[in-house]
Amino acid sequence: MPSLHLTPAKLLASLVFFFLDLLDALLCVLFRFVDRVVDGAASECYCSDDGCGSEEVSESLYGRKNAFRKLVVRKLEKTESKFDDAKMAKSRWSDCGCQSCLSWMRNGGDLKLHVSAFQPSNVQECERKPAEMENVIFLHGFLASSSFWTETIVPNFSHGVKANYRLFAVDLLGFGKSPKPRDCLYTLRDHLEMVKKSVVEAYALEVFHVVAHSMGCVVALALAAEFADSVKSVTLVAPPYFPSAEDAGLTALEKLAEKKLWPPMAFGSAVMSWYEHVGRCVCFFFCRFHLVWESILKFLARKRYSITLFFCFQLLLVNAL
Repeated sequence: MPSLHLTPAKLLASLVFFFLDLLDALLCVLFRFVDRVVDGAASECYCSDDGCGSEEVSESLYGRKNAFRKLVVRKLEKTESKFDDAKMAKSRWSDCGCQSCLSWMRNGGDLKLHVSAFQPSNVQECERKPAEMENVIFLHGFLASSSFWTETIVPNFSHGVKANYRLFAVDLLGFGKSPKPRDCLYTLRDHLEMVKKSVVEAYALEVFHVVAHSMGCVVALALAAEFADSVKSVTLVAPPYFPSAEDAGLTALEKLAEKKLWPPMAFGSAVMSWYEHVGRCVCFFFCRFHLVWESILKFLARKRYSITLFFCFQLLLVNAL
Protein backbone atom coordinates (compact mmCIF):
# COMPACT_ATOMS: atom_id res chain seq x y z
CA MET A 1 0.00 0.00 0.00
CA PRO A 2 1.62 3.28 -1.07
CA SER A 3 2.30 5.79 1.66
CA LEU A 4 0.79 9.23 1.51
CA HIS A 5 3.51 11.85 1.21
CA LEU A 6 2.38 15.25 2.45
CA THR A 7 4.94 17.91 1.59
CA PRO A 8 5.30 21.09 3.71
CA ALA A 9 3.82 23.11 0.84
CA LYS A 10 0.72 20.90 0.64
CA LEU A 11 0.36 20.94 4.42
CA LEU A 12 0.53 24.74 4.46
CA ALA A 13 -2.02 24.96 1.64
CA SER A 14 -4.38 22.60 3.50
CA LEU A 15 -4.15 24.74 6.65
CA VAL A 16 -4.71 28.00 4.75
CA PHE A 17 -7.78 26.73 2.90
CA PHE A 18 -9.13 25.11 6.07
CA PHE A 19 -8.93 28.54 7.71
CA LEU A 20 -10.65 30.08 4.68
CA ASP A 21 -13.44 27.50 5.02
CA LEU A 22 -14.02 28.70 8.56
CA LEU A 23 -13.71 32.37 7.63
CA ASP A 24 -16.19 32.04 4.77
CA ALA A 25 -18.73 30.32 7.02
CA LEU A 26 -18.39 33.06 9.64
CA LEU A 27 -18.72 35.77 7.00
CA CYS A 28 -21.92 34.10 5.83
CA VAL A 29 -23.37 34.67 9.30
CA LEU A 30 -22.07 38.24 9.41
CA PHE A 31 -23.41 39.25 5.99
CA ARG A 32 -26.83 37.74 6.67
CA PHE A 33 -27.06 39.71 9.89
CA VAL A 34 -25.92 43.01 8.35
CA ASP A 35 -28.14 42.54 5.27
CA ARG A 36 -31.16 41.90 7.48
CA VAL A 37 -30.47 44.95 9.68
CA VAL A 38 -29.63 47.40 6.87
CA ASP A 39 -31.65 46.10 3.90
CA GLY A 40 -34.50 44.48 5.79
CA ALA A 41 -33.83 40.96 4.51
CA ALA A 42 -30.87 38.63 4.26
CA SER A 43 -29.48 38.13 0.78
CA GLU A 44 -29.59 34.61 -0.56
CA CYS A 45 -26.31 32.80 -0.95
CA TYR A 46 -25.12 29.42 -2.22
CA CYS A 47 -24.26 27.92 1.15
CA SER A 48 -27.32 25.65 1.12
CA ASP A 49 -27.98 22.75 -1.25
CA ASP A 50 -31.30 24.16 -2.51
CA GLY A 51 -30.02 24.59 -6.05
CA CYS A 52 -28.62 21.09 -6.50
CA GLY A 53 -30.20 19.32 -9.41
CA SER A 54 -31.45 22.49 -11.07
CA GLU A 55 -30.67 22.62 -14.78
CA GLU A 56 -30.42 26.41 -14.68
CA VAL A 57 -27.87 26.69 -11.85
CA SER A 58 -24.34 25.34 -12.15
CA GLU A 59 -23.34 22.72 -9.61
CA SER A 60 -20.09 24.66 -9.23
CA LEU A 61 -22.02 27.19 -7.10
CA TYR A 62 -23.81 24.85 -4.71
CA GLY A 63 -21.29 22.03 -4.91
CA ARG A 64 -18.23 23.85 -3.55
CA LYS A 65 -17.00 21.91 -0.55
CA ASN A 66 -16.60 23.66 2.79
CA ALA A 67 -15.82 21.90 6.06
CA PHE A 68 -18.14 24.22 8.06
CA ARG A 69 -20.91 25.07 5.58
CA LYS A 70 -23.55 22.51 6.56
CA LEU A 71 -23.16 23.21 10.27
CA VAL A 72 -23.54 26.96 9.79
CA VAL A 73 -26.47 26.67 7.37
CA ARG A 74 -28.45 24.45 9.75
CA LYS A 75 -28.00 26.97 12.56
CA LEU A 76 -28.97 29.89 10.33
CA GLU A 77 -32.09 28.18 8.99
CA LYS A 78 -33.36 27.55 12.50
CA THR A 79 -32.71 31.17 13.48
CA GLU A 80 -34.11 32.83 10.36
CA SER A 81 -37.30 30.77 10.41
CA LYS A 82 -38.44 33.01 13.27
CA PHE A 83 -38.37 36.11 11.10
CA ASP A 84 -40.59 37.30 8.27
CA ASP A 85 -38.77 38.36 5.15
CA ALA A 86 -39.05 42.03 4.36
CA LYS A 87 -39.10 43.47 0.89
CA MET A 88 -35.64 43.51 -0.60
CA ALA A 89 -34.11 46.88 -1.34
CA LYS A 90 -33.21 47.64 -4.93
CA SER A 91 -29.58 48.19 -4.07
CA ARG A 92 -27.60 46.58 -1.28
CA TRP A 93 -25.64 48.52 1.29
CA SER A 94 -22.45 46.99 -0.10
CA ASP A 95 -23.17 47.98 -3.71
CA CYS A 96 -21.59 50.99 -5.36
CA GLY A 97 -23.91 54.00 -5.51
CA CYS A 98 -22.20 55.93 -8.30
CA GLN A 99 -24.16 57.27 -11.27
CA SER A 100 -22.76 54.69 -13.66
CA CYS A 101 -23.53 51.68 -11.48
CA LEU A 102 -27.09 52.84 -10.77
CA SER A 103 -27.94 54.13 -14.25
CA TRP A 104 -29.95 50.99 -15.04
CA MET A 105 -32.42 51.82 -12.24
CA ARG A 106 -33.60 54.94 -14.05
CA ASN A 107 -35.20 53.06 -16.94
CA GLY A 108 -38.67 52.90 -15.41
CA GLY A 109 -38.46 49.22 -14.65
CA ASP A 110 -37.78 48.25 -18.28
CA LEU A 111 -34.60 46.26 -17.85
CA LYS A 112 -32.42 46.24 -20.93
CA LEU A 113 -28.73 45.68 -21.44
CA HIS A 114 -26.39 48.55 -22.18
CA VAL A 115 -25.48 48.35 -25.87
CA SER A 116 -22.87 50.39 -27.71
CA ALA A 117 -24.11 50.51 -31.30
CA PHE A 118 -21.94 51.63 -34.23
CA GLN A 119 -23.75 52.46 -37.45
CA PRO A 120 -21.96 52.06 -40.82
CA SER A 121 -20.26 55.20 -42.06
CA ASN A 122 -21.08 54.34 -45.66
CA VAL A 123 -24.02 56.56 -46.64
CA GLN A 124 -25.43 54.01 -49.06
CA GLU A 125 -25.18 51.32 -46.39
CA CYS A 126 -27.07 53.48 -43.90
CA GLU A 127 -29.89 53.91 -46.39
CA ARG A 128 -30.43 50.17 -46.65
CA LYS A 129 -33.15 48.47 -44.64
CA PRO A 130 -32.02 47.02 -41.27
CA ALA A 131 -32.85 43.50 -42.48
CA GLU A 132 -30.43 43.91 -45.39
CA MET A 133 -27.46 45.12 -43.33
CA GLU A 134 -24.56 43.08 -42.05
CA ASN A 135 -24.77 43.01 -38.25
CA VAL A 136 -22.25 41.81 -35.68
CA ILE A 137 -22.93 41.25 -31.97
CA PHE A 138 -19.91 41.33 -29.65
CA LEU A 139 -20.10 39.55 -26.27
CA HIS A 140 -17.39 40.11 -23.67
CA GLY A 141 -16.01 37.67 -21.11
CA PHE A 142 -15.78 37.56 -17.34
CA LEU A 143 -14.30 40.59 -15.52
CA ALA A 144 -14.97 42.77 -18.56
CA SER A 145 -17.62 44.84 -20.32
CA SER A 146 -18.47 46.14 -23.78
CA SER A 147 -15.45 48.43 -23.48
CA PHE A 148 -13.31 45.36 -24.09
CA TRP A 149 -14.48 45.71 -27.70
CA THR A 150 -15.23 49.42 -28.04
CA GLU A 151 -11.90 50.67 -26.65
CA THR A 152 -9.49 48.07 -28.00
CA ILE A 153 -10.99 46.26 -31.00
CA VAL A 154 -13.51 48.50 -32.79
CA PRO A 155 -11.13 51.50 -33.16
CA ASN A 156 -8.68 49.23 -35.03
CA PHE A 157 -11.16 47.86 -37.53
CA SER A 158 -10.49 48.63 -41.16
CA HIS A 159 -12.38 51.34 -42.97
CA GLY A 160 -14.24 48.67 -44.90
CA VAL A 161 -15.64 47.11 -41.75
CA LYS A 162 -16.67 50.44 -40.22
CA ALA A 163 -18.28 51.51 -43.48
CA ASN A 164 -20.36 48.42 -44.13
CA TYR A 165 -21.21 46.76 -40.80
CA ARG A 166 -23.48 47.59 -37.89
CA LEU A 167 -21.59 46.68 -34.71
CA PHE A 168 -23.23 46.00 -31.33
CA ALA A 169 -21.05 45.65 -28.21
CA VAL A 170 -23.08 44.44 -25.24
CA ASP A 171 -22.64 44.74 -21.48
CA LEU A 172 -23.92 41.36 -20.32
CA LEU A 173 -26.38 41.13 -17.44
CA GLY A 174 -24.66 42.22 -14.22
CA PHE A 175 -21.66 43.76 -15.99
CA GLY A 176 -20.70 47.32 -16.83
CA LYS A 177 -23.70 49.64 -17.20
CA SER A 178 -26.24 46.85 -17.61
CA PRO A 179 -28.84 45.99 -14.96
CA LYS A 180 -27.76 44.14 -11.83
CA PRO A 181 -31.07 42.88 -10.41
CA ARG A 182 -31.01 41.12 -7.06
CA ASP A 183 -33.88 38.74 -7.80
CA CYS A 184 -31.94 37.00 -10.55
CA LEU A 185 -29.78 33.87 -10.62
CA TYR A 186 -27.83 35.09 -13.66
CA THR A 187 -28.30 31.79 -15.45
CA LEU A 188 -27.49 31.15 -19.10
CA ARG A 189 -31.20 31.54 -19.88
CA ASP A 190 -31.23 34.95 -18.15
CA HIS A 191 -28.27 36.14 -20.23
CA LEU A 192 -29.78 34.79 -23.43
CA GLU A 193 -33.17 36.40 -22.89
CA MET A 194 -31.61 39.79 -22.15
CA VAL A 195 -29.42 39.70 -25.28
CA LYS A 196 -32.47 38.69 -27.29
CA LYS A 197 -34.58 41.52 -25.83
CA SER A 198 -31.92 44.24 -25.84
CA VAL A 199 -30.20 43.58 -29.16
CA VAL A 200 -31.91 41.12 -31.51
CA GLU A 201 -35.43 42.44 -30.97
CA ALA A 202 -34.57 46.06 -30.12
CA TYR A 203 -32.59 46.54 -33.35
CA ALA A 204 -34.73 44.18 -35.46
CA LEU A 205 -31.82 41.93 -36.41
CA GLU A 206 -32.96 39.27 -38.84
CA VAL A 207 -29.48 38.00 -39.67
CA PHE A 208 -26.27 38.62 -37.75
CA HIS A 209 -22.80 37.41 -36.86
CA VAL A 210 -21.67 36.73 -33.29
CA VAL A 211 -18.19 37.34 -31.89
CA ALA A 212 -17.50 36.36 -28.29
CA HIS A 213 -14.64 36.11 -25.82
CA SER A 214 -14.19 33.75 -22.86
CA MET A 215 -17.41 33.48 -20.81
CA GLY A 216 -19.28 35.27 -23.58
CA CYS A 217 -18.64 32.24 -25.81
CA VAL A 218 -21.14 30.23 -23.75
CA VAL A 219 -23.80 32.88 -24.31
CA ALA A 220 -22.85 33.06 -28.00
CA LEU A 221 -23.42 29.34 -28.50
CA ALA A 222 -26.78 29.57 -26.75
CA LEU A 223 -27.67 32.52 -28.97
CA ALA A 224 -26.68 30.59 -32.08
CA ALA A 225 -28.82 27.65 -31.01
CA GLU A 226 -31.79 29.93 -30.29
CA PHE A 227 -31.48 31.73 -33.66
CA ALA A 228 -30.11 28.96 -35.85
CA ASP A 229 -31.67 30.44 -39.00
CA SER A 230 -30.45 33.97 -38.28
CA VAL A 231 -26.85 33.51 -37.20
CA LYS A 232 -24.52 33.63 -40.20
CA SER A 233 -21.30 32.91 -38.30
CA VAL A 234 -19.95 32.44 -34.77
CA THR A 235 -16.41 33.46 -33.78
CA LEU A 236 -15.22 32.23 -30.38
CA VAL A 237 -12.08 33.66 -28.78
CA ALA A 238 -10.61 31.60 -25.89
CA PRO A 239 -13.81 29.62 -25.19
CA PRO A 240 -13.95 27.75 -21.85
CA TYR A 241 -14.09 24.04 -22.65
CA PHE A 242 -13.46 21.19 -20.22
CA PRO A 243 -14.75 17.78 -21.36
CA SER A 244 -16.21 15.77 -18.49
CA ALA A 245 -18.60 12.84 -18.27
CA GLU A 246 -20.32 14.31 -15.22
CA ASP A 247 -20.09 17.31 -12.89
CA ALA A 248 -18.71 19.41 -15.74
CA GLY A 249 -19.07 22.62 -13.74
CA LEU A 250 -17.04 21.35 -10.79
CA THR A 251 -14.46 19.86 -13.15
CA ALA A 252 -13.99 23.24 -14.81
CA LEU A 253 -13.82 24.96 -11.42
CA GLU A 254 -11.13 22.59 -10.16
CA LYS A 255 -9.07 23.08 -13.30
CA LEU A 256 -9.46 26.85 -13.51
CA ALA A 257 -9.20 27.59 -9.79
CA GLU A 258 -7.16 24.82 -8.22
CA LYS A 259 -6.63 25.35 -4.50
CA LYS A 260 -2.97 26.29 -4.32
CA LEU A 261 -0.96 29.11 -2.78
CA TRP A 262 1.48 29.79 -5.60
CA PRO A 263 1.64 31.69 -7.87
CA PRO A 264 -0.28 34.60 -6.28
CA MET A 265 -2.64 34.89 -9.25
CA ALA A 266 -3.64 31.24 -8.83
CA PHE A 267 -4.24 31.75 -5.10
CA GLY A 268 -6.40 34.79 -5.77
CA SER A 269 -8.39 32.87 -8.37
CA ALA A 270 -8.96 30.03 -5.92
CA VAL A 271 -10.11 32.35 -3.13
CA MET A 272 -12.53 34.28 -5.35
CA SER A 273 -13.93 31.13 -6.96
CA TRP A 274 -14.34 28.85 -3.95
CA TYR A 275 -15.27 31.33 -1.21
CA GLU A 276 -18.43 33.32 -1.92
CA HIS A 277 -18.38 35.53 1.16
CA VAL A 278 -14.63 36.16 1.20
CA GLY A 279 -15.11 37.19 -2.42
CA ARG A 280 -17.88 39.56 -1.40
CA CYS A 281 -15.49 41.20 1.07
CA VAL A 282 -12.89 41.69 -1.63
CA CYS A 283 -15.49 43.09 -4.01
CA PHE A 284 -16.80 45.42 -1.34
CA PHE A 285 -13.30 46.83 -0.95
CA PHE A 286 -12.73 47.26 -4.69
CA CYS A 287 -16.19 47.57 -6.29
CA ARG A 288 -17.79 49.78 -3.65
CA PHE A 289 -14.95 52.27 -3.96
CA HIS A 290 -13.96 51.75 -7.58
CA LEU A 291 -14.04 55.51 -8.25
CA VAL A 292 -11.29 55.98 -5.67
CA TRP A 293 -9.17 53.29 -7.31
CA GLU A 294 -9.84 54.81 -10.71
CA SER A 295 -8.65 58.22 -9.48
CA ILE A 296 -5.48 56.68 -8.03
CA LEU A 297 -4.76 54.82 -11.25
CA LYS A 298 -5.44 57.92 -13.30
CA PHE A 299 -3.03 59.93 -11.13
CA LEU A 300 -0.29 57.30 -11.31
CA ALA A 301 -0.64 56.57 -15.02
CA ARG A 302 -1.49 60.14 -16.08
CA LYS A 303 -4.09 58.52 -18.33
CA ARG A 304 -7.66 57.43 -17.73
CA TYR A 305 -7.87 53.66 -17.79
CA SER A 306 -11.36 52.29 -17.29
CA ILE A 307 -10.82 50.43 -14.04
CA THR A 308 -14.60 50.15 -13.92
CA LEU A 309 -14.27 47.28 -16.39
CA PHE A 310 -12.44 45.24 -13.80
CA PHE A 311 -14.05 46.23 -10.54
CA CYS A 312 -17.64 47.26 -11.24
CA PHE A 313 -19.16 44.06 -12.60
CA GLN A 314 -21.30 43.12 -9.54
CA LEU A 315 -22.37 39.80 -11.01
CA LEU A 316 -21.00 36.48 -9.89
CA LEU A 317 -18.66 37.74 -7.24
CA VAL A 318 -21.17 39.97 -5.46
CA ASN A 319 -24.62 38.82 -6.52
CA ALA A 320 -23.97 35.18 -7.43
CA LEU A 321 -20.34 34.20 -7.12
